This record gives sequence, C-alpha cells and structure tokens, in this order.
Amino acid sequence: MTYVIAQPCVDVKDRACVEECPVDCIYEGKRMLYIQPDECVDCGACEPVCPVEAVFFEEDVPEDWEPFVAANVTFFDDLGSPGSAGQLGPLNRDAEYVATLPPATS
Repeated sequence: MTYVIAQPCVDVKDRACVEECPVDCIYEGKRMLYIQPDECVDCGACEPVCPVEAVFFEEDVPEDWEPFVAANVTFFDDLGSPGSAGQLGPLNRDAEYVATLPPATS
C-alpha cells in the first residue's frame, strides 16, 4: 500500500506535500503531482499538509477518484523508480487518464 494523489490536485499542484516528503518520492507531472509507489515509505507526512485534500492512503481513496490509483502507477511505467523527484524536476507529461481530463475550474 502507498499514498495516492487524486482529483483535487489536477491543475493545482500546490507542492506542500513535496516539501514535506522525507524521501523525495512525489514527482511533478504537467497537470498534477504523483507519488512513486515503490519509493513511498508510507509515512503519511504528505496527507495533512495538502491544502486541497488530494492525498489519500490507497485504501481510502474515494470511489469517484478510484481511477487515480491506477494513474499514479501508470505515470511511472516508463519512468520507473528514479529515486529522487528533485533531481528530475517537473516532467512535461501526465498519466493518460489525467491528460484527458477537462481543465479544472475554480
């Protein structure tokens, strides 16, 4: 099990979770942030600092946002486990599910 970032992060990317993560496993895509499941140590530090409440323990993702569990995994299909999000910086891509979502509205 790991933590998952869901719908509220799309087109927001506040990054408070990135700053709090002790293992640098939160990667920045074009439209949202993603947690690398193999690098996450399940510490939960990211969850309470998210101002839009987009971070969930995998088993607690609301049913409507269940596709984000797979999106967090597929984002890393080609990327693998680089070991440090900070060294890569923002990536100009998203999981296909996220890329096809309509723009978030305020």
